[in-house]
Amino acid sequence: MPLSASALDEGRTAPEALLKRVTVVVVTYNSAHCLPALAPHLRQCPHVLVVDNASADGCAQAVASHLPHASVLALERNLGFGAANNRGLARVQTEFALLLNPDCELTPDALAQLVRSADAWPDAAVLAPQLCSAQGKAEVNYRWPHTLWASKGPAATGPACVGFVCGAAMLLRMARFADIGYFDERFFLYYEDDDLCLRLFQLQRPIVLEPACQALHRSRGSVRGPSPWRSEYWRGYHHAQSKLIFSHKHLTPQQALRQRRRLLLGTALNLPLRLLLLSPRLLARMWGRLRGTLDWKAP
Repeated sequence: MPLSASALDEGRTAPEALLKRVTVVVVTYNSAHCLPALAPHLRQCPHVLVVDNASADGCAQAVASHLPHASVLALERNLGFGAANNRGLARVQTEFALLLNPDCELTPDALAQLVRSADAWPDAAVLAPQLCSAQGKAEVNYRWPHTLWASKGPAATGPACVGFVCGAAMLLRMARFADIGYFDERFFLYYEDDDLCLRLFQLQRPIVLEPACQALHRSRGSVRGPSPWRSEYWRGYHHAQSKLIFSHKHLTPQQALRQRRRLLLGTALNLPLRLLLLSPRLLARMWGRLRGTLDWKAP
């Protein structure tokens, strides 16, 4: 994947010119509390699209006060993470799209640097920043496809071609997706980024991590509804469902069924422990995982 001949020239390009080439797509669901932290960064990005998954907290309406220049696509019902991103990506007319979770903050300077990296690596379909926790600790948001082998070794110290990056912050080169589409909408929540990255990996379309660009990730902070236990239930439910959908799609039906049996056994053994620990949140998630596993049927 050779460096572009214009890479040095792009390094001198003003950040404002680079940001004009990107549409930031943010999918929200009961995420109004995230807007004040997002706004200072996104106000400097000329193209911002918020896709709201039928929030009950007035998130779609609150965008106007925090990000008056942003476009809002208010969906009539919650379509899930991948499907909502697909609706947003269908409206993008710029060269790049940045998929950004509401609980993820990327400064304009970091985004501009990510675009410079995209120009330096013109074959790359996806580029991603290094995610960091609120405490400043680097997260493991990249690896090789787990269907092939387990990743190991030290963290990346420079641009690295990888097999997977977390969907919380992904810069997409739109032209590289024209023939393959974006997220598989069978994944309501979780594993849609695994699936997309694996498809790109199989097509030999590079995914590049740029550790010099960092994004603050307040993990699990994007949703704040009136019933946190119910939210945890659905997290567990969709995680189990998506895990099995992924296994059935990319492994074999027999492996998917074995995965289902392991999930059932592991969840059944963990439920009594969650009861003993008196952790309603984890208990709700485990109960959702059990229901999601039981409800999944092989196609």
